Amino acid sequence: MTDELTPETPDEDEQPIQQRKNGLYPGVSDELAENMTSGWADTELRDLEPIEQAPNAARRRAALSRRFPGERLVIPAGNLKTRSNDTEYDFRASTEFVYLTGDQTDDSVLVLEPRENGEGHDATVHRLPRSDRANGEFWLDGMGELWVGRRNSLTEAATLLGVACADVRELAGALRGATGPVRVVRGHDAGIEEALADKVTAERDEELRVYLSEARLVKDDFEIGELQKAVDSTVRGFEDVVKVLDKAEATSERYIEGTFFLRARVEGNAVGYGSICAAGPHATTLHWVRNSGQVRSGDLLLLDAGVETTSLYTADVTRTLPIDGTYNDLQRKIYDAVYEAQEAGIAAVKPGAAFRDFHDASQRVLAEKLVEWGLVEGPADRVLELGLQRRWTLHGTGHMLGLDVHDCAAARTESYVNGPLEAGMVLTVEPGLYFQADDLTVPEEYRGIGVRIEDDILVTEDGNRNLSAALPRRADEVEAWMAGLTGRQA
Repeated sequence: MTDELTPETPDEDEQPIQQRKNGLYPGVSDELAENMTSGWADTELRDLEPIEQAPNAARRRAALSRRFPGERLVIPAGNLKTRSNDTEYDFRASTEFVYLTGDQTDDSVLVLEPRENGEGHDATVHRLPRSDRANGEFWLDGMGELWVGRRNSLTEAATLLGVACADVRELAGALRGATGPVRVVRGHDAGIEEALADKVTAERDEELRVYLSEARLVKDDFEIGELQKAVDSTVRGFEDVVKVLDKAEATSERYIEGTFFLRARVEGNAVGYGSICAAGPHATTLHWVRNSGQVRSGDLLLLDAGVETTSLYTADVTRTLPIDGTYNDLQRKIYDAVYEAQEAGIAAVKPGAAFRDFHDASQRVLAEKLVEWGLVEGPADRVLELGLQRRWTLHGTGHMLGLDVHDCAAARTESYVNGPLEAGMVLTVEPGLYFQADDLTVPEEYRGIGVRIEDDILVTEDGNRNLSAALPRRADEVEAWMAGLTGRQA
């Protein structure tokens, strides 16, 4: 990585030259400054069309406007965050901003300004314009376009997003002088929050965040299409991993992580969350993302990963695979139990059902299996009443999916986990059994085995559709699928 341009400090006898330039280019000669301000072609893009999600974003803004009439609404994208010294993490715009604009540009802010006649709002995306070539910003500023790449002009952005755009550098001052009720989505832009500090309350701002979370519970056609695209790429990523399991055995879980990440970067934006590439006993750690362990023939690989599309919708799929291509008897017994639990959970996903129904259905199957195997005293009703199965099932059986892998997290309990399912919702169904390596309450041969099966399920008008059905789930189908990809005998 190159270092930013550091102009040489002029000697005292050179100061008059710098003064003639009014200090705009400290340490830069007149000749270089003059050279850098001229000779650049016009690169304005004039044949642009609105992005695909622009009409959907407009409908979402209209619904938001109706929910908060007469109030100024401020939704920041967020800022770059320092990784170390002068390098930043890859930027990921706030979910709320992306949902309402389709844009992903750092430092941007959507403002819905109430109209004077009280009828609706005027929406503006405030963002950085093109770097100024006259004052040296584009080549002397470390965030100038010469360093980080071309930005869309405000005119270009307005065409792409289908919404008016303005210079974000003027926004904080305007907000400080604004009057009337204001709400802001907190946690993304400290400068904007500081400008509004005397105008907002935490309670009112939380109402805005909750509304935007609940608005995402039911997906529109564009969102469903993006989620299917994410899942399809994820299926190909799982195939990629199976094909290189022999190389992973020679290296580590990181080979699996890197293999899946390549698919995610080629076909999407990135991964939607840290890939869990858990081989052997690491599969009993729910969020094993260190991916530093060995991959051994005879063990299981729990791969929990999802491609995030360029529009930032993510898949979330898990398969537990026999590294050598064949489950042994105990692995298959545990795997089949989890598969049966998942089948029961998926069957419970339908419009009008309670969100918790699929969790309860899966947990009942697992509780019955634990009683049958003699690992816990029955009957199953007693186990479920006391929650005894949770020593080995550990987590909830699913969650909403969308722009966030755990989407709609700020929704009210009565609207989400205690609410009904509706057509258009997309959720995961992911039961699991995890026998820790140091669990003395189970036979030794169980210890260190973890199994999870996870699919992305769309609630339809008459039931559900498994978006990730292209990836085999049943044990014998998994073995045959792996054999076809690797050439090993199933």
